[in-house]
Amino acid sequence: MEDLTTKEAVKDYRCYINGQWIDPSGEWIEVQNPANEEVFARVAVSTPDQVKYALETSEKAQLAWQALPAIQRGNYIMNIVDLLKRERDYFARLLVMEQGKTLAEAYGEVDDTMRYLSYSAEAARRLEGSIFPSDNPHEQLSIHKVPYGVTIGLCAYNYPLALIGRKVGPALVTGNSMIIKPHELTPVTASEFCRLADEAGLPAGVLNLVVGTGADVGRMLVESSITKLVSVTGSIRAGQEIYKSAAPNITALSLELGGKAPFIVLDDADIDKAAEAAVTARYANCGQVCICSEMIMVDEKVADEFTDKVLKQVAKLKVGNPMEAVDMGPGVSTAGLARVNDIVQQSVAQGAELATGGKRPQGEYFERGNWYEPTVLLNAKNDHAAIEQEIFGPVLPIMRISGYEEALALTNARQEGLSAYLYTKDYTRFMHAIDNLQVGTIFINRGIVGYIQGYHSGHKHSGLGGEDGVYGIEGYLQKRTIYLSY
Repeated sequence: MEDLTTKEAVKDYRCYINGQWIDPSGEWIEVQNPANEEVFARVAVSTPDQVKYALETSEKAQLAWQALPAIQRGNYIMNIVDLLKRERDYFARLLVMEQGKTLAEAYGEVDDTMRYLSYSAEAARRLEGSIFPSDNPHEQLSIHKVPYGVTIGLCAYNYPLALIGRKVGPALVTGNSMIIKPHELTPVTASEFCRLADEAGLPAGVLNLVVGTGADVGRMLVESSITKLVSVTGSIRAGQEIYKSAAPNITALSLELGGKAPFIVLDDADIDKAAEAAVTARYANCGQVCICSEMIMVDEKVADEFTDKVLKQVAKLKVGNPMEAVDMGPGVSTAGLARVNDIVQQSVAQGAELATGGKRPQGEYFERGNWYEPTVLLNAKNDHAAIEQEIFGPVLPIMRISGYEEALALTNARQEGLSAYLYTKDYTRFMHAIDNLQVGTIFINRGIVGYIQGYHSGHKHSGLGGEDGVYGIEGYLQKRTIYLSY
């Protein structure tokens, strides 16, 4: 495969439907490198007719795909893994160019994608149903788990490759077909992934790719009567719109939506470990991770010590060319950067103290691109913009609290419920948090992580359903009860 990252000419990409690369309609999305705003690729926008064709061919292909033994479906997925392994370097550099994460983070994303796909493929022999005793003689009661049919994968921009692996693997191994719609900011990686799927021999129509905005292409996919399940990774607002659009057909949904993870540090915490974990969890992928620590809640008894250690950790962060050995690259978009800065300015106007950052880094290299310094806000209050809104950027507001009870009350009062961090050595308090914190994931005395065998889900407005592990795979299966008299 040619090295896209060193090629000056803009490369054109087409959508992939029914095993073919579809001729463009004339409308294109220009894809910029977030580090310098240079256009390096164009991706053809799918027309309504092409979206319809994707749905129809996906429906036709699914029946034959479902009829294959699961182990054969898993073998196709492993073929893709082998090809992705072959092009690991290429995909890592492409992720840096398209999304802006550091090269080290990009390699991690490629490796995670292979793990997601491999885990799903290996589950082919572990897809289980149930048999129960009947109330009558000569009768059998069984519950089979069967695919939904045509599924849709709507992906966010922060992990353009991993989110595909997270959705495609479970959908395909369970016998569904899938249509991927990547975010319009990061559609190139999805097209390259489909190139591998095509080379792996995946039957035509089992995996289709369409490109466009959520309001246009995404809405057509969700509103179609052919669609039987929609898997979404995105904002709460997007999830609410999709929920409405899916309602007329009562389409099944798996919604992994936004969060506002509090990082709770109590008076008995290991302050050194907590400060290091808080910084890592906030500035990973330029703060563009749904389970990032979005705000600090630190006990006032240890707030000064903790804040001092956080600021020292932040001062060590190196921002720069994401292809080099740095800690943080640019944000994905100009609009996202402007929104982050607005939140910072609003919070300062409301009384928060800007301890560090709050602007574009200095230097000729940073004159273009979506750059923002790692930022820390002190004395944040519950009604400040940086606490009220999901920032999704490299800004860490620190709020002082009186103790665990206040942190619990503030967390549970929020509409989001995706994740939370808790640092304490008190067994009673962290066991109470396990029972009472209204979030889908709790990190206790450890930093940000997401294991393949875990389960990634949100409570309240942060979504329904989920991904990863056995429960994520099971989410692509519906139950069929059989009463068999013999």
